[in-house]
Amino acid sequence: MNNQLTPDVFNQRGANTLPGYLGIEILEIAKNRVSARLPVRQQLLAPNGYLHAGSVVTLADTAAGYACMAHLPEGAHSFTTIELKSNHLGTARDGAIAAVATPAHLGRTTQVWDVTVTDEANGKTIALFRCTQMILYPKAA
Repeated sequence: MNNQLTPDVFNQRGANTLPGYLGIEILEIAKNRVSARLPVRQQLLAPNGYLHAGSVVTLADTAAGYACMAHLPEGAHSFTTIELKSNHLGTARDGAIAAVATPAHLGRTTQVWDVTVTDEANGKTIALFRCTQMILYPKAA
């Protein structure tokens, strides 16, 4: 694990990109775990008044991506997502949602991260998410 990648580092990196724009906050970067949260606000809802699935997926994907970055194998410099899947089991209309990413597989060429998204107030599961990332290495000269 790269101990130089702290929540502050990721929050600063994401400030002017989609995670920062949406309000995603990284809370914890630890061995085999990343946690994040997203305050629910009007702009993150679908026209039906419930949390937009894309908002949930973006929180989960951000947690999985930052987890992958923090756990890159030696010699790797980045990653790219090759597959993601989500099952939506509930929703929220206010408060905040939380995400916890844990690894299912940490290989040299791929990583698979599972993310559980919950309603922060009551702990109810909002979504289950799985993301597969291909690990990228510098190209040979």
